[in-house]
Amino acid sequence: MSQRKKSGAISRRRFMATAAAGTAGALLATELQQISAAATRRRPNILFIITDDLGFGDLSLYGQTAYQTPNLDQLAQDGIRFTNAYAAQTVCTPTRVAFFTGRYPARTPVGLREPLPFIQQVGDSVGLPPEHPTIASLLKAEGYETALVGKWHVGYVPRYGPLKSGFDEYFGNLSGGIDYFTHKDSNGTLDFYEGEELADVPGYATDLYTQRAVDFIQRPRSRPFYLSLHYNAPHWPWQGPDDEESSRTFYPSNPFTAGGSPETYAAMMTSLDQGVGKVLQALQDSGQADNTIVVFTSDNGGERFSNFGPYQGRKGSLYEGGIRVPAFIRW
Repeated sequence: MSQRKKSGAISRRRFMATAAAGTAGALLATELQQISAAATRRRPNILFIITDDLGFGDLSLYGQTAYQTPNLDQLAQDGIRFTNAYAAQTVCTPTRVAFFTGRYPARTPVGLREPLPFIQQVGDSVGLPPEHPTIASLLKAEGYETALVGKWHVGYVPRYGPLKSGFDEYFGNLSGGIDYFTHKDSNGTLDFYEGEELADVPGYATDLYTQRAVDFIQRPRSRPFYLSLHYNAPHWPWQGPDDEESSRTFYPSNPFTAGGSPETYAAMMTSLDQGVGKVLQALQDSGQADNTIVVFTSDNGGERFSNFGPYQGRKGSLYEGGIRVPAFIRW
């Protein structure tokens, strides 16, 4: 009888201890699951917005008075504004190489190529190597959904491109500058892509990039996202959203660096600011604003119609006006 108790029966004390341990284990497992789930939820989304040739003083928060940029001003006021921020280089391609790779531009061959020639001139002979780690490939490996919307400018398909450097999807232009309406480069070649396929999509480029970013943010998802939004504004050709007709007759016989005016530049900047406002509103409406790191900056200093503040020089120059840029982060 006593042996049966030892071998098969469970005493009240042992039962209570086992039950307590089991309950504690179950509670601990549940707690760990909740902690793990919470940790997953806490992994922030990342929205990186970079503009093209935006001067240090081109935002009203940085001193612009010819027009207002209320959405960008508010973004800066809600976060941390940097007044001593510098681009990695004075021109487009090297700065983008530095951002994608986290390395000095000269560490990769494509970072030395500025201007990176059009596809007709360079083909696929130089670009960001697909095997090189990028911020997109590293985040993708950690379970992030990754997308690039806008200007790439570090190599051409089929050998190079966003889809080969860690991005799940891509919508934008591969070269340094396109007509905002026809989406052709200055050689007259269509340069607008959905993934790696040419896409003849009507619309003003700034608006198209804004809408694609909004659509991406609003999708249902169970993973955090990393969205790199690379506006081509306010890079030349200087075309406001209402300039389609005049551009149709002007640019076929003039270079992209011709034309423009302070009024046109103001219209481009107003459109850019409104676009960023719509993207930020999409974050708010989808309940993701509080869990999204938003970074805003420019790839280098401004061009002909930019405001450089108190600084000398412009894009292409190592003076402050060529490398000092607006920058702020909100989280």
